[in-house]
Amino acid sequence: MSSIAYFATGCFWGAERRFWKMPGVIRTSVGYMGGTTSHPTYEQVCTGLTGHAETVQVEFQAGDVNYPIYVGEFWSMHDPTSLNAQGNDIGSQYRSAIFFTTPEQERIALATKSIYQELIRPAGYGEIVTEILPVDGRIFWPAEEYHQRYLEKNPNGYDCHSSTGVIYPKERHV
Repeated sequence: MSSIAYFATGCFWGAERRFWKMPGVIRTSVGYMGGTTSHPTYEQVCTGLTGHAETVQVEFQAGDVNYPIYVGEFWSMHDPTSLNAQGNDIGSQYRSAIFFTTPEQERIALATKSIYQELIRPAGYGEIVTEILPVDGRIFWPAEEYHQRYLEKNPNGYDCHSSTGVIYPKERHV
C-alpha cells in the first residue's frame, strides 16, 4: 500500500532527482498537472496554453511519516515567491504548486507554507505564491518517457532550481 504526493517546482528534472533520493520514496514520475488539455505533450505545455505545471508525482509508503519532510524539501528546492518562473525557466508551466490528496497533506502544506514564509521574509523575499490545491478533478498526465528520470539518464543535464537559499529546518516539520 502506498500514498501519492504531487509537487510542482519549475523544471521537473531536478525536482524528481531530489525526491527519488529521499527516504520512504518508492517511485517518482514526472508529468503535467493543473491544466485543461487531456494528454498534453511537452510541446503543448511549453506554449502555456494548456494551463499545466511541470509536476513530480511522488509515491511513498502508506502511513509514512516522511510527507512533512517531502514538503520541507519542496520549499527548500525552489523559489516559491517567483510567479510562473524559476531562474531562466519562464512560463506558467514553471509555477509553484502542491496538489494534495488528503486533508492531512493539505494541513501540512498550509502549515509549512506559513512557517517558510516567516523564514524567507528576513532574507528579503516577498509573499509565497505557491498554489495549494486538491487533486480532485485534476489529472496527472505522465510526461514522455525521455523525461522520466532524465537526470539519471543524463547526469550532467539541465537542473534549474533557483532556490531562495533558505533551507526548511527539520525541527520545524509539522
